[in-house]
Amino acid sequence: MLLNPVISRLSGKLVVLASASPRRLEILSNAGLRIEVVPSWFKETLDKSLFKNPYDYAVETAKQKALEVAHRMPFVSYIVIGADTVVTVDGLILEKPTDKQDAYRMLSRLSGKEHSVFTGVAIVLCHDKSGIQKLNLPLSEEMLWEYSGEPMDKAGGYGIQALGGMLAEYVRGDFLNVVGFPLNHFCKKAEEHHRIQGLTGEAWLHSQTHQTHGQPAGCHAICERRPK
Repeated sequence: MLLNPVISRLSGKLVVLASASPRRLEILSNAGLRIEVVPSWFKETLDKSLFKNPYDYAVETAKQKALEVAHRMPFVSYIVIGADTVVTVDGLILEKPTDKQDAYRMLSRLSGKEHSVFTGVAIVLCHDKSGIQKLNLPLSEEMLWEYSGEPMDKAGGYGIQALGGMLAEYVRGDFLNVVGFPLNHFCKKAEEHHRIQGLTGEAWLHSQTHQTHGQPAGCHAICERRPK
């Protein structure tokens, strides 16, 4: 099975999740990883206009989250996983709403439109793209306002794994990517690169382009701790 060699290789390491997301913790724990949660203090204030596309933004944010935690960790051998999920529609990047009014604004913009969800992941930085078509075309203002108080900690103002699942007609691609962590893609890249042993020293990055199963091409970076 795909997961076995990855889990085996990670079993002797301290795996730190640089995120307070209960959904990411659940996904990784269910995969058999022993996770310690250390939320990142990285301020998510990157200038979106500096990035050519949404997944570059998500990847860079995930990388910075992971590096911030890695620099604080006192352990000799450990792995830090960072992740960031964004929703895009009409050329705009939507992250977590700041309040109910902001969530309502996001849901109104998404109502009746196919949109994309990008998740960047580090140590293995990767992205997956999933298209979603909202059900109820369009959602009424009453429905939007009723729901907009629930998803304050979710990109785009809704959570497909909770009540928001009633709003989505279909998902193309990795469902767990929409939830917040593309586990299958992560495991493939972790197995592809045998760079998760002896992680000490300074951080370094390696990036390349790949194409997976006819999906849009993307980029990933491996972020390791290696000897000086």
